[in-house]
Amino acid sequence: MRYVLRRLVLFMITLWVALTVNFFIPRLMPGNPAEAMMARFRGRVNPAALKALEAAFGINTQKPLLVQYLEYLGNTLTGHFGTSLTFFPQSVGTVLAQALPWTLGLVGLTTIIAFAAGTLIGLVAGWRRGGVLDSLLPPVFVITSALPFFWVGLLLVLAFSVTLSVLPNDGAFDVTLTPGFNGEFIGSVLTHAILPAVTILVISIGGWILTMRNNVVTILTDDYIKMARAKGLSNTTIMYGYAARNAILPNLAGFAMSLGFVVSGSILVEYTFNYPGIGYMLLQAVNNEDYPLMQAMFVMITVTVLVAILICDFLTVLLDPRARTEA
Repeated sequence: MRYVLRRLVLFMITLWVALTVNFFIPRLMPGNPAEAMMARFRGRVNPAALKALEAAFGINTQKPLLVQYLEYLGNTLTGHFGTSLTFFPQSVGTVLAQALPWTLGLVGLTTIIAFAAGTLIGLVAGWRRGGVLDSLLPPVFVITSALPFFWVGLLLVLAFSVTLSVLPNDGAFDVTLTPGFNGEFIGSVLTHAILPAVTILVISIGGWILTMRNNVVTILTDDYIKMARAKGLSNTTIMYGYAARNAILPNLAGFAMSLGFVVSGSILVEYTFNYPGIGYMLLQAVNNEDYPLMQAMFVMITVTVLVAILICDFLTVLLDPRARTEA
């Protein structure tokens, strides 16, 4: 119980520091969202309109910094991040709610598939080290993991969209269809997600394969594996019940961080395929100096990463008796 409380206290302190940094960074940057909006009109905005824009964006430079900080913490806790400059006059919360499901569906599901497939391939390759699978697959996927996202995406577009014309390469669905839970629209969404998903999968799976393979090779020399063999246990029982269970523990932290960063999206992939996710939206926010939207995205990314790491710590204690003893 004390271990859980310590982790929760550390989580709260880290979250507070991250929110504080997120508060000061936009205020150290020159200008503000209202002035950026005025720049779009090339200065053809009178002072009264500028004051109205500042009120719309929730900017009040007359308030003391401490009051602004306390209001910022309160708005963060309640989910009020102001008005988006890029998608004015929509609120930041509305904009994020529109893009988040696309990123969770594409990047989140692909990350889980890459972790599961990479872990299984790495387990088999490490268990049968020196075999065909161990000699062929890990080197190939290690090479693919070093390739740029946009380069792999463009190759897939050239092969399957330009040359073969079998898969779409732009957007998340056919814009001529009406969104809804019907077979035609769902099929269009799945078809548009194939190329971006394959791009992420090809590049991200290699790291999981190599890490799991090396962990398994290291664990096979441990005493408990030798004891399990001496007991006459089957290879399947030893591989999954002993080797896999212990070899996967170091990967949990990386997987937790990968899940946390899912909400940030895969910027290059979403930009390459014009996919309307969080990553593409973050790029638009940076290009348009949309401070409220950027600030909200940074808070969302920070919270999800911290929560994922916290869950990983609890899972490690649950799966590893040594960690429970230390805790």
